Amino acid sequence: MTPAGFEHAVESGRAPALAFLARHGEYRQAVSVFPSLTPVCLSSIATGAGPDVHHIPSLVWWHRRERRIVEYGSSFSALRAAGFSQGIADTVFNMNQRHLGADAVTVYEALEDAGLVAAAVNITCYRGRHRHLPTLPWLTRAAYGPKRFFYYSLFESDRTGAPLAVRNRAAGSLDAYAAAVGRWLVTRDGFDFFAYYLSDFDYASHARGPSGAADVALERTDAAIAALLDAAGGPDAFLDRYAVIVHSDHGQTEVERAARLETPFAGLEDAVVVTASNRAGQVYLLPEARVDAADLARRLDGEAAVEVSLRREDGDAVARRDGEELRFRPGHGGWETSGDAALLDHPDALRRAWNALGNPNAGDLLVSAATGWELTDLGGSHHAGGGSHGSLVAGDSLVPLLTIGVDAAPARITEVAPAVLSHFGVELPAYQREAAGAA
Repeated sequence: MTPAGFEHAVESGRAPALAFLARHGEYRQAVSVFPSLTPVCLSSIATGAGPDVHHIPSLVWWHRRERRIVEYGSSFSALRAAGFSQGIADTVFNMNQRHLGADAVTVYEALEDAGLVAAAVNITCYRGRHRHLPTLPWLTRAAYGPKRFFYYSLFESDRTGAPLAVRNRAAGSLDAYAAAVGRWLVTRDGFDFFAYYLSDFDYASHARGPSGAADVALERTDAAIAALLDAAGGPDAFLDRYAVIVHSDHGQTEVERAARLETPFAGLEDAVVVTASNRAGQVYLLPEARVDAADLARRLDGEAAVEVSLRREDGDAVARRDGEELRFRPGHGGWETSGDAALLDHPDALRRAWNALGNPNAGDLLVSAATGWELTDLGGSHHAGGGSHGSLVAGDSLVPLLTIGVDAAPARITEVAPAVLSHFGVELPAYQREAAGAA
């Protein structure tokens, strides 16, 4: 949900639960991470860190050590192209158990190590200390999440009577499942912290665009929030019991056209691996490549679908657009830059680009799509005619953020977890303390 979408929802009268929360909270716009894609964003929210710390680089990426593509579910056709069984294993299990950085600490781990009870429903970055077996009898691989853990009906720490999550996503079945779980938890006051993830609005926005999503999904989203308020005995009773942070993980922008990021690299099939999804892409140099990242960046000059490329070079980050370059690196109290600063005239762009390039799983060249364009995924799928996200532009990157009863004012989604830990008096991980000092 975009800030404009949130503000319209509150002002239009079509979202009474959100409007009630907005009247009692402090509202601001905050900034997502880059790429502004769901696995990267949710990992940033859960760990309070950027991709340089949590190591999740995109929806789809090249695993250098295993020499294979990791696909977290860009589309059904992309999963099929990457290998359906492997894709499901990567999305459900490996992202949390193997790909998420060992030095990152999730909010669930930090809170439960301090003796509190954490709960989560449907959020895909869920790593915790508690072992949970699947609900399906023919699956035996365990997931490790918070004590109260509900993941699309596949993992359920408690019997709640919630309906099957995946029965009809277009009609809002994922959020209906989350609402039933949330109602059960709030009725029992069954947590100290609850990550309540509602994704059906994003699904509708991909199909209809960020403005059209409100026509089909806004009331359902608001009803899922109202379910929590009602379960506590009403809105006022809910706020008497809980502090709240309401926010999205990224925005969305309208897309009219799609392009294959592989096309500019024709002839380099033995030298590079190209991965793209939504409005961001990555290009990986193979060990036998006789080109470098600067050569790859020059191939994108004049490509209408590409706004800017990013790479590391001689200790600097380099942004390139149509032959013009901006070099930058962190300096004392700010950024040292050389070149055209307008190349990265986007929210918090230098920090987000630097952190994305610092991810050891990131490509040698990162790509942010131009306004109105999407990059097709492995299966050739795209959302042209609807909405998408992933780039550095403000529409993809700005999110609404509302706090109630929290003594913090997060300006970035990476500051949500530190705000939660501080609220409970739990010591922040070292990287969160360092980030707070730098900010």
